[in-house]
Amino acid sequence: MADTVKAAHQKELFGHPVGLFVLFFTEMWERFSYYGMRGLLVLYIATSATANDPGLGWTTKDALWLYGWYTMLVYVMSIPGGIIADKWLGQKKTVMLGGLLLCLGHGVLAIPTSTAFFGGLALVILGVGCLKPNISTMVGGLYKEGDIRRDKGFTLFYIGINLGAFLAGIIVGIVAAKYGWHWGFGLAGIGMVLGQIVYMWGQKYLVGVGDFIGAKESVNKEAAKKPLTKIEKDRVIVLLISFLIVIVFWGAFEQAGGLMNLYTDVKVNRVTGFGGPEWLQEIPAAVFQSLNAGYIIIFGTVIAGFWVWWRKKGKESSSLFKMAIGTIIMGLGFVFMMFASKEAAAENFGKAAMFWIFMAYLFHTIGELCASPVALSFITKLAPVKYASIMMGIYFACTGFGNKLAGAIGESSQLEPYEGKMIANKEVVYSFVNKAEYTKEVDGKEITEKDYAINRDKNFEIRAALYPQGDKVEFADYEKGTSLNSLFVLGNSEGHNTSSQLLAYLKENNVTKENPYHAKLLFEKDEEKAKIEANKGDGKDYSVSFKIEEEQNALEYNIFTIITVFTVAFGLLLIVFLKKLKVLTHGAEDNERDLRNEEAEGFELADN
Repeated sequence: MADTVKAAHQKELFGHPVGLFVLFFTEMWERFSYYGMRGLLVLYIATSATANDPGLGWTTKDALWLYGWYTMLVYVMSIPGGIIADKWLGQKKTVMLGGLLLCLGHGVLAIPTSTAFFGGLALVILGVGCLKPNISTMVGGLYKEGDIRRDKGFTLFYIGINLGAFLAGIIVGIVAAKYGWHWGFGLAGIGMVLGQIVYMWGQKYLVGVGDFIGAKESVNKEAAKKPLTKIEKDRVIVLLISFLIVIVFWGAFEQAGGLMNLYTDVKVNRVTGFGGPEWLQEIPAAVFQSLNAGYIIIFGTVIAGFWVWWRKKGKESSSLFKMAIGTIIMGLGFVFMMFASKEAAAENFGKAAMFWIFMAYLFHTIGELCASPVALSFITKLAPVKYASIMMGIYFACTGFGNKLAGAIGESSQLEPYEGKMIANKEVVYSFVNKAEYTKEVDGKEITEKDYAINRDKNFEIRAALYPQGDKVEFADYEKGTSLNSLFVLGNSEGHNTSSQLLAYLKENNVTKENPYHAKLLFEKDEEKAKIEANKGDGKDYSVSFKIEEEQNALEYNIFTIITVFTVAFGLLLIVFLKKLKVLTHGAEDNERDLRNEEAEGFELADN
């Protein structure tokens, strides 16, 4: 039948319902906003409040703690989001509500105050909770039961998700690096507004999809009242078991936004050697968040095509098998992070090549393509109609628990810094640091000046070698060998002297003057004192903090090793129990076929 005589919601494009592409672009812009903000989140929280572009000034450990809670809550809210859809509004209206909350939340994040920052995060959490599980369930609702196109539809939808993430990682990352954090947050919000416009415009292509099943006119209203059958109960059980895979997978994978993001910022050589704008000479860490999404755009249909070919060869290709293989491949990506850690630790204050990050994200992406879109499709195949959105909500909640696990793993990879207080006059500091360039606007023109950071109440670092010297710890300038002990004293804000603790640690590890350990001493101006005009440039009220480089490198290497071993072992264990788990699906994937009455020309294009 020609498209000209079909109703709008029955039309197809590239062999799939046009509604798929409405949801594709809606989710693309929603993910642009989410991943754009997420790529900045940890970096902004961990950036000092007195840095050139001020952040919240939290420790990296605390930043990862907040990241873990935020990314967990974003997805845990999918459970009430699914309940709202199944019990009251339906998926379509709940997605609309979620989009409006997200537009508001991202708009609030653009306001440069800490109150607005946390308020914006809360609104984003509520918005994603309403939108995320329901828009994914609507994708499944575009296809009839047993339609073989469903997995491919979810792969295309998944490409839309990652197209948004890819664009966000580059554009938002560069804007934030050039103009400031809140310009980046604001740009992410513009993306959400575009997504909401697309969704509202495309309602005519979503007729009969995502409606409230309890409505009088719903074809599924009887299903909403009936108790679950034995087959439906078994399928719910296997879904819940599969959600364990989800927690493990995302617990490892989501190191991307936390630990790997911080690692890329601090331990990876991001200098390109190219000329041109500053962001091209040294790639902002947030831009690397686009790698995963870029790989998905490139390899998404390739991986989907591989599994079609694999199935035609008569090989095992159940969703559970794909998810297990995906977990293994993703875990192997951390082998490259182990190499990166070894390379960075090979020399004092060393950095790893970008190559390792590119390879790690490549393996993570291939694993994700085997597991994540398949898991979304799997839920829509097995979930009872009356609990469709709730089961999708539980899936995303498990994704959230995986994110929280990721944050906890990231926290465990960060040492508590040693703390102290600067006691020297700023003139003494001059001999240990270099001048930096600063810009200011005069009569509408930018003027560049060179000055010491301490004169402008900015933070500065001094690289040091440290070793035991009798009953004290000696700090020496790494390049000049000059003693730094006159600059500061150890002791944290609670009055605890950490000098004896550090001394014991160095002696325990047989550190000597000939074989010292190393640290970057970070000097930070007190945020509140810096606001007082009379204190400007006085060189006072500086704290000192540092981590032992050798200890931090060893810890990160161990974390990457543990993640690799656990995820690969878990994936192999799933394969061992695969047959028993498949029994509980009652053949939900055994008879998939193309249910269309006629071939659509574009279907072959979608297969490529």
